[in-house]
Amino acid sequence: MLELKRLREDINTVKKEIEKRGAGISFDAWIKWDQTERELKVQIEGLQARKNKASEEIVALKKKQLPTDAILAEMKQVSQQVETLKLEIKTAQEEGAAFLLTVPNIPHASVPVGKNEDENIEIRQWGHRPLFPCTPRPHWEIGERLGILDFERAAKMSGARYALYQGLGARLERALINFMLDLHQHRYKEIIPPLIVNRESMTVTGQLPKFEEDLFHIGAEDAFLIPTGEVPLTNIHRNEILSHEQLPIFYVAYTPCFRREAGSYGKDTRGLIRQHQFNKVELVIFSPVESSYTLLEQLLSDAEEVLKRLELHYRVVALCTGDLSFASAKTYDIEVWMPAQGKFREISSCSNFEAFQARRADIRYRTSAGKVIHLHTLNGSGLAIGRTVAAILENNQQADGSVLIPEVLRPYMGGVERIV
Repeated sequence: MLELKRLREDINTVKKEIEKRGAGISFDAWIKWDQTERELKVQIEGLQARKNKASEEIVALKKKQLPTDAILAEMKQVSQQVETLKLEIKTAQEEGAAFLLTVPNIPHASVPVGKNEDENIEIRQWGHRPLFPCTPRPHWEIGERLGILDFERAAKMSGARYALYQGLGARLERALINFMLDLHQHRYKEIIPPLIVNRESMTVTGQLPKFEEDLFHIGAEDAFLIPTGEVPLTNIHRNEILSHEQLPIFYVAYTPCFRREAGSYGKDTRGLIRQHQFNKVELVIFSPVESSYTLLEQLLSDAEEVLKRLELHYRVVALCTGDLSFASAKTYDIEVWMPAQGKFREISSCSNFEAFQARRADIRYRTSAGKVIHLHTLNGSGLAIGRTVAAILENNQQADGSVLIPEVLRPYMGGVERIV
């Protein structure tokens, strides 16, 4: 949520910054609600002043043993007016707050201006593309041939966009989860969070109200299956005031994630890239305001380290304003090379939300100077497991049909060096 003070003091600049995202949002209604709220408050102050003066008048009349019926009747009407105005203020506040929940975050000054993903900027590449003696096979074909992935039986159970892992495929998925959790232990505190959260938790991170159609809703409870571990991790400190000594706080969690993938009809219908259910290791940081962009670079480095140890070729991309997620002020995507598709595919997003989520969650901290302010939140995938499996299968495929296991994973695979 945007800062009210900034909206009131510099609305024209806010409009220009939001326009860079191509959001097409009009603030006219909010300006009217905010103006109405402030005008009503002035009216209430005037009525309260009249009540205070009337109290003095009543005391004076009683001392003189004069009637007070008329002024008491007037005060009754004034009290009714105050209650009516308070209701009108509440309505204006609720309408204004509901509107602000639909407004995305302001991009950081360093974010390149652009319309869509075609205008994102590559920052760097790491590693080299593997060479193959023949055309590389896609990961779903490799997995089915090796008997480690079964999409047909998964569809029989659950429908499209689900996968059944079996044998060494299941072990590879589990190995990646354990490897990533172990790798991040040096900096991040491991959490096992709930997988079902309430509406307020989804609102805090920005999934609601805008993206409800992408969520799996549990109607009887008005609850949701989490689309990412970011949601429960960010809500850990909701409605809390932390001390500056506690910050920064680093959390890591492995969770299954659930997404309806509304609007993705026809995209990535085969394989592990876009699933309704998938596993992910998530990194979340609670940061002091002044160090959040330094920590964003650290977060990015931590996610990159996973791919380096797996020896997978990847690149880092700075998202332009038109490709930022709703809540993000700045985002780097890490994209891994997929040989069968002949292109890079996103495997991690590392974002700084600044105070956008913290205002929704009312997560604050007391600075060393004693001032209480909203902190900054950051999160990144460290990594998406299914996409990592896909990348390993495609990049490590051999001419005989087998797949080499990355050396760093072999201790987690009971010493298995290849899947045959």
